[in-house]
Amino acid sequence: MPYAYDDQNIFAKILRGEIPNKTVLETEHSLAFEDIEPQAPVHVLVIPKGAYVSYDHFAREASDSEIVDFNRAVAEVCRMTGVHLDGGGHGFRAITNAGTHGVQEVPHYHLHILGGRQLGRMLQRA
Repeated sequence: MPYAYDDQNIFAKILRGEIPNKTVLETEHSLAFEDIEPQAPVHVLVIPKGAYVSYDHFAREASDSEIVDFNRAVAEVCRMTGVHLDGGGHGFRAITNAGTHGVQEVPHYHLHILGGRQLGRMLQRA
């Protein structure tokens, strides 16, 4: 998948307010909201407000302030949802998918924060 951004993807529509969401946290450069098909008791998506397709696109082209804001938003979501390790939480999984081999469904960079139960192995050995 090239870095050409499709501004009609569902997350772009959420950012424009065209589709409602259950916001967990909003900052200057990031939005975190509950996944509509949660795979764990805690399942929050954190997205940058900028037009980035994947993690590597974001890491390469985002401004320092966008990168810092996004990472601090992730930390705050972990704290707010109780999955962080610094307050008695039992941990979480952070997942991002990129491109066809990564099974990316929405072409806007997003990070899944999953927790609230034992999640099991991420991948099976080939």
